[in-house]
Amino acid sequence: MRVDPFSEILKLTNAEAVVTGGFTAGGPWAIRFPGRDKIKFFAVVKGSCWVKLEGEAEPRHFETGDVGLLAERRSFVLASDLSVAPLDAMDLFSGSGRTMATLGDGGDFAHIGGHVLLDPIRGRMLADILPPWIHTRASSPHATIFRWLLDRLIEERDVGQPGAQLASAQLTQLLFIEILRSHLNTSNRLPAGRLRALADPRIAPALRLMHGNPARAWHLEELAKACAMSRTSFAFHFRKAAGVAPLAYLTEWRMRLAERALRAEKTPVSVVARSLGYTSESAFSNAFKRVSGSSPMAYRSSLHVADGDASGEALPGKTTNAV
Repeated sequence: MRVDPFSEILKLTNAEAVVTGGFTAGGPWAIRFPGRDKIKFFAVVKGSCWVKLEGEAEPRHFETGDVGLLAERRSFVLASDLSVAPLDAMDLFSGSGRTMATLGDGGDFAHIGGHVLLDPIRGRMLADILPPWIHTRASSPHATIFRWLLDRLIEERDVGQPGAQLASAQLTQLLFIEILRSHLNTSNRLPAGRLRALADPRIAPALRLMHGNPARAWHLEELAKACAMSRTSFAFHFRKAAGVAPLAYLTEWRMRLAERALRAEKTPVSVVARSLGYTSESAFSNAFKRVSGSSPMAYRSSLHVADGDASGEALPGKTTNAV
């Protein structure tokens, strides 16, 4: 298979989608969910509801099959009727191992939700390029895929066949990827940045080359030829999509790979430098400091503190918690 830059980013950031629970409801109801330092997603499996995001004046209406992804720390309310005083989700789902709840007779509405775990350090690379909010409607071209994935997730949860836990994890990861794909399909409306670049078919051949062999000293002419463009046209289209010049994009990607390599304490900086195409450790160190803000050795030293601080956030995220 050819190199897939988007998959490379998902792997580098250790993006792992986890279904944490859901609820059913009947009659008038409302629930307030707290803002969390995680990418959250949810889907309406049955019925419809209003979604009121913190900081937004107008609520959004979700129908059966609609999926939402929230990448910012914002609280939000889900409700059949926004005039109903919302219950606190922390109270509703309190209790060891409680992942499901029922409001009223539970016959009108069904919801499934979760969050995305990211590497505590490299995860910002993905979190920072996502929009604050994605709402993918059941009427979108991805509706059939969403419907199938949601139906399978519900079946795995309710039937409990052998391997249900692993199957649910794989289905949830696919759901997350499909949410992102549906958003990438709107690339003509995305702001300039890495996400728009990944969705732009005109510069895709160049991205595949750079991600496939980041250590090579790529020249602008080579990348432009791969995209069947002149050097000037390629440079213009790449900057318009990515927000940076092609070789600046390559340098930044190299530094993200370097950050991963530096987490292995026994790997000498000189080896990391050579693996990314730098002929001298000093040239690599200068590039790393320019992009990351610190020298490779200072960055490596800071990882011990950062990992300790992040472990309290990252590890509990792997427990099943519906909020």
